[in-house]
Amino acid sequence: MDFAGIASAVAAVGGVGLFVGVFLGIAAIKFKVEVDEREESVLAALPGNNCGGCGYPGCAGLAAAIAKNEAPVNACPVGGETVGKKIAGIMGVEAGESVRMTAFVQCQGDCDKTTLDYDYYGIEDCRMLSFVPNGGAKSCNYGCLGFGSCVQACPFDAIHVENGVAKVDREACKACGKCVEVCPKNLITLIPYDAKYAVACSSKDKGPVTMKDCSAGCIGCQLCKKNCPAQAVDVQDFNATIDQDKCEGCGVCMEKCPKKSIVKLG
Repeated sequence: MDFAGIASAVAAVGGVGLFVGVFLGIAAIKFKVEVDEREESVLAALPGNNCGGCGYPGCAGLAAAIAKNEAPVNACPVGGETVGKKIAGIMGVEAGESVRMTAFVQCQGDCDKTTLDYDYYGIEDCRMLSFVPNGGAKSCNYGCLGFGSCVQACPFDAIHVENGVAKVDREACKACGKCVEVCPKNLITLIPYDAKYAVACSSKDKGPVTMKDCSAGCIGCQLCKKNCPAQAVDVQDFNATIDQDKCEGCGVCMEKCPKKSIVKLG
């Protein structure tokens, strides 16, 4: 047995290993990326859902932006006021006011209230229905398609399709905006959680057309606008909207609406 050869091989391998170790150690020091300790603390304070509702690619992206003062400390819609105040303490700033938001579906056109132009058999994905006649089987071209693309997109199980129309669980909703982004009809919006009333219709068709298509659709009659004591209601393109900053929650608009298109929340 050639012990000298074995010893040489062991020495060579050991030498290579030592060189690689030293090289990697030096490289780690030289190319080390300094991380702001506040960024790590902010990331730890965030809920970790990585929903993107803040507008950044996940919680890590938001934490980095907050640490660089490029995003407000209360930018996380999931964490809300509690997390905002905690992060404000880390950053040494005031948290400021935080308004809790929730998703709202501007449609009541369920299977009992709407008419159908035809029976649809195909992929049950709302986004795919833009390729079929009239954008879906429902006569109203503005209403909820009811195939649950929003349900699939919601990371908090806060929205479900009931009798052909999406409904939001206000308590479970974190206002991440995923449902808003995915809805091809653009009828899901974010409104203040404390809002008292909202218009549950997005139709811009003239009154006679809307009445033919849906028994709960806004017909643009303007009775809500004319009777609102706070001047919080406006009607554009045959569709009413409520300015939540002006709304006093009196409920007159809902009482006067002949089609019950305005609903009470909560």
